[in-house]
Amino acid sequence: MSLGQDEAVDNIACRPAQSHEMAAVAELRWQWVQELYGTPDTTMDEFVPRFVTWARDTESSHRCMVMVRDDVVIGMAWLAITQRVPHPRAFDRVSGDVQCMYVVPNERDRGLGGKLIQAVLAWASELGLERVTVHSSDRAVSAYSRHGFKISPRLLQVEVEQGRAE
Repeated sequence: MSLGQDEAVDNIACRPAQSHEMAAVAELRWQWVQELYGTPDTTMDEFVPRFVTWARDTESSHRCMVMVRDDVVIGMAWLAITQRVPHPRAFDRVSGDVQCMYVVPNERDRGLGGKLIQAVLAWASELGLERVTVHSSDRAVSAYSRHGFKISPRLLQVEVEQGRAE
């Protein structure tokens, strides 16, 4: 099913978040954590203003794309932007990492996540990013794969133990 055939998605737009939408984005983040892990340690009322402040303070390195239906935020994806070390052939190098992509549960399984992925990749292209990575949930791997993400045997990661200094 293509998005054009589903009338329910015709009034959906993906665009960079506006500052007045950050509280709604924070509520999505809180809801997501509750969905996955149970009730968070902080209340939504405590979390939202801290998140809004964080988003404002990090807007040069973390950009938020929202999915809205009739001005209601129903999805989000963050693009973390990192300067890369220059080399002689390309001095200005920038890469991105998709983070915190989320669509509210009652809007899932209609291709909206794919629409959000496409919007983030188009934004990355406009920003001149040379590469975009994502650390995906098992459920979303196929969606990212359909939009050009490939598994790389050279992209490695380690979980760093917090508070351990040697």
